[in-house]
Amino acid sequence: MITGLPIVSGLFKDFSSSATISKRAFPPMMIHVATYSIRTFGDPVLRQVTSDVDNIDESVLRLVEDMIETMNEAPGVGLAATQVGVQKRLFVYDIGDGPSVVLNGRITESSGEWIYEEGCLSVPGLYWPITRPNHVLLEGIDLNGNEIKLEASELLGRVFQHEIDHLDGVLLIERLDPDQHKQAMKILRSQALTPDQETARRRLSGRG
Repeated sequence: MITGLPIVSGLFKDFSSSATISKRAFPPMMIHVATYSIRTFGDPVLRQVTSDVDNIDESVLRLVEDMIETMNEAPGVGLAATQVGVQKRLFVYDIGDGPSVVLNGRITESSGEWIYEEGCLSVPGLYWPITRPNHVLLEGIDLNGNEIKLEASELLGRVFQHEIDHLDGVLLIERLDPDQHKQAMKILRSQALTPDQETARRRLSGRG
């Protein structure tokens, strides 16, 4: 992570995005606030596909509130439920206009192309230029159970795609080209080693 530049589940926070969004008042939440630990690479929960939210009850409202608090503390501009170990199809986001949530979201249309330096709170400290569609249409429901359609491009469109990937059990390293992926896996495996294990590995490879 680069100090002073919050990320969306890894993306740098940048307010140059353009989007058309149906604005709505964020529903009042309970006073209870508790942040989660963000799951990182290697946790099997990040590879699981989420289930739709069938009932918007008190537990869902509490989850959303806690996820927003966790996202703000990270800091990031997006967070999917799987990143806090919950297998529900919802994510929260905030690129500067206040927090919002999308339940049961799916991208139904996309077009264009945009390369952006992308990272992830679940793969901390690492960033790669990743090509994704520039414009997307996201469909889902809000916390009132109302159907919503959100058109977004650039940063916000990237946030939507990144978070939907999480809900489908996909990490950003799977969006890398073969060379980038090989390099990423090498770094991630190295980070997973203890200092003693890393010393032993380097000796075996003749590099220390």
